[in-house]
Amino acid sequence: MSLKLSALPLSALSLLALCCSPLAQAGGLMLYEVGSDNTGLVNAGAAARAQGPSTIASNPAGLSYLPGTQVTAGAQVLYGDASFDTDSSTTSTGSNGGNALGPMPSGSLFISHQLDEQWSIGFGSYGDFGLAENYDNDWAGRYYVQNASIAGLSLVPSAAYKFNDEWSLGVGLKAMYGMLQTEAAIDRAPFGLLDRADGQYKYADNTWGYGANLGVIYAPQPGTRIGLAYTSKVDLDFEDRLDVKGSGPLMDRLDDLNTKIDMSVPQTATLSLYQQLDPQWALLASVNWQDWSDFGEISVEVDTSLLGTQSSTVDANYKDTYQLALGAQYQATPKLLWNAGVAYDSSAVSDSHRTVTVPMGETWRLGTGATYAVDQNTDLNLSWDLVWMGDLPVEQSKTVSGERLSGQYNNAWIQSVTGNMTWRF
Repeated sequence: MSLKLSALPLSALSLLALCCSPLAQAGGLMLYEVGSDNTGLVNAGAAARAQGPSTIASNPAGLSYLPGTQVTAGAQVLYGDASFDTDSSTTSTGSNGGNALGPMPSGSLFISHQLDEQWSIGFGSYGDFGLAENYDNDWAGRYYVQNASIAGLSLVPSAAYKFNDEWSLGVGLKAMYGMLQTEAAIDRAPFGLLDRADGQYKYADNTWGYGANLGVIYAPQPGTRIGLAYTSKVDLDFEDRLDVKGSGPLMDRLDDLNTKIDMSVPQTATLSLYQQLDPQWALLASVNWQDWSDFGEISVEVDTSLLGTQSSTVDANYKDTYQLALGAQYQATPKLLWNAGVAYDSSAVSDSHRTVTVPMGETWRLGTGATYAVDQNTDLNLSWDLVWMGDLPVEQSKTVSGERLSGQYNNAWIQSVTGNMTWRF
């Protein structure tokens, strides 16, 4: 009986706890797009630029370079195409699922204040983790996932200390509000022996996790900055009761079971360069690492009441990722600054471990944007980037029934459009 009670949470729900996004940004779910001008540079130079309060998200040491009081408010929308096509090897019935990736709006707010020649403080509120997927309820992969979302909203009070003209150090304390929601169908007629309608289970919870952002900037000469930034992992411990409906007397016993899902938002490290070439041109570059191998180990615990606690750790076979980004800034006029960047992100999963729950792959990113100085105290920025995944093959099989889902996402992509304003006081 204990195997039957734990079968649903441990095999299906724990995979959906990874429901990170059908096509997650960066090699996983860490978003470079936080409603700032960083979108147009695709993260190039992010830990060294220090050109506005949004440096809180990329390197808090950059606060040392911001005079007076500054406020940046931004909004953005992510949208794309993640359409799955089944092939002849698929034995599951149902549609292709439609485009799983719909529009996802978000916003951000950053504030910086210079206390004196050495100390600066700031606060950032932004979403830098997660995305959502929404397949047709009757699609061929409905027993893996129908709808799923995971998101993290970060609140980050920060401070920076400038030792001298060359060295600055910054720290931010991160409180992340994590939100997880997932649902999938339950096959009530395995092997096709019976004619029964599908059941369904749902799981949703919100929780808080805590971590820190650390950074240092070294400026060996005017116009040259080297930045190193680190963000610690954030543990998100979800706990809610399963909502299981329409699955028959046996599976309905799983309804209302207390279920815990523990995951870790990855730690990251970024090394960046900002180099002013002349009064008009600047070159930017970044190398970024993300610890997705830790995120891929999900702890699932189910309290069956009668049989005690059933627990397991699911290994999704994730691996760490890296990004290489190169960008440029061009001061076209005294009021107009152009940004552009290109980047490559490795994949957190190999082709053999890709799933329709988390069909990630390596990506190429292209971005551009412009900042216009409305007056000496107000800037307006509009940025865009494209994340190109290409074709992502997937093949999955159910352990018990042997039912197979096979196909690929064709020419998958995500775009982001960001707008923000900065005020200086």
